[in-house]
Amino acid sequence: MKRDWIGILSAALVSTCISTSGFAADELKLKTISDATIKPIMDKYGIPGIAVAITADGQNHIFNYGVESKDTNRPVTPATMFELGSISKTFTVTLTSYADVTGRLSLSDKASKYLPSLKGRPFGDVVLMNLGTHTAGGFPLQVPDEVKTEKQLMEYFASWKPSYAAGTHRTYANPSIGALGYITAKSMGKDFAALMEDQLFPSLGLKSTFIDVPKSRMADYAQGYKRSGEPARMIPAILSSEAHGVKSTAGDMIRFIDANMGLVELDEKLQQAITNTHTGYFDVCAMTQDLTWEQYSYPATPATLMDNNSSAMLKTAPVKQLMPAMEPRDDVWINKTGSTNGFGAYVAFIPEERVGIVILANKNYPNEDRVSAAYQILTDITTAR
Repeated sequence: MKRDWIGILSAALVSTCISTSGFAADELKLKTISDATIKPIMDKYGIPGIAVAITADGQNHIFNYGVESKDTNRPVTPATMFELGSISKTFTVTLTSYADVTGRLSLSDKASKYLPSLKGRPFGDVVLMNLGTHTAGGFPLQVPDEVKTEKQLMEYFASWKPSYAAGTHRTYANPSIGALGYITAKSMGKDFAALMEDQLFPSLGLKSTFIDVPKSRMADYAQGYKRSGEPARMIPAILSSEAHGVKSTAGDMIRFIDANMGLVELDEKLQQAITNTHTGYFDVCAMTQDLTWEQYSYPATPATLMDNNSSAMLKTAPVKQLMPAMEPRDDVWINKTGSTNGFGAYVAFIPEERVGIVILANKNYPNEDRVSAAYQILTDITTAR
């Protein structure tokens, strides 16, 4: 496939004579590409530590930079865990999709089926698919601060009034995916965190991915830093586990990306559930909204990727529902950003090219720089073939 669009960032790409034969396995060449892209970003924003993981043709490569903590100066290692922020949502919808595949729920169900106290209320009529695509009718970005208990959460949902008809607009919101995870756990009869840590993560082969980091692994939990430089880690709150509470390593996350491209041997139903999360439900701007994943026709320009991963996408935007929904495709760029006060993350993969990338940092920095870095690295790999 011809890629005449690579000239846009050609000046920033590494100029290296690369043989396509065995390129994916050439650790040194991949590290040269990663170094040239990541080190300037660390310098620009004063990021203490970054872990980069690249998958190319089923082979994984991990490159670590800087330190886990400015106090200890302990270097970032393959064991270092970072907060994923909203990338956690991709695990939440994977669990929901698995519940769908195994008959525990249906994405066409209404919320009231699992939350009967909300029957007759606007929230009770919300369809689960709309919760998973931020098209339920409009929520605030965060759960209101005064909502701290499950009882208060149900009262909040009971009093909720939509701002627009479901399926007509997209408003990115943690309460939306958070509620989907909460409902999924109800349908499966277990606590959400327990389902993730005891069932989903082990089934995916993830050994260093947690919602609640165990005491035995706290030394590997990186210290995060706000843009101002102050240390920060996320504080658990209602629906935080479901919306943005996962901590993981670059190695675990690149395995998850491989699973999303069908490159890992998994239980058949789990693999189907993962693939189903790539179903396209709505077009919004240049992006197609899947179950929390965001996809673009491939090839995609860096300008398109950066614009559609910018803070502007937090605003409400009209959508066009795809009828029928778009089946999962390989010729797409699929991505998700994630941020907490002290961490910034980005994951992207191109199934057609069998490449993907994970960038985890212990400082929050602009999404545009994360996307640009991933684009540079993946473009250099794919054009070298």
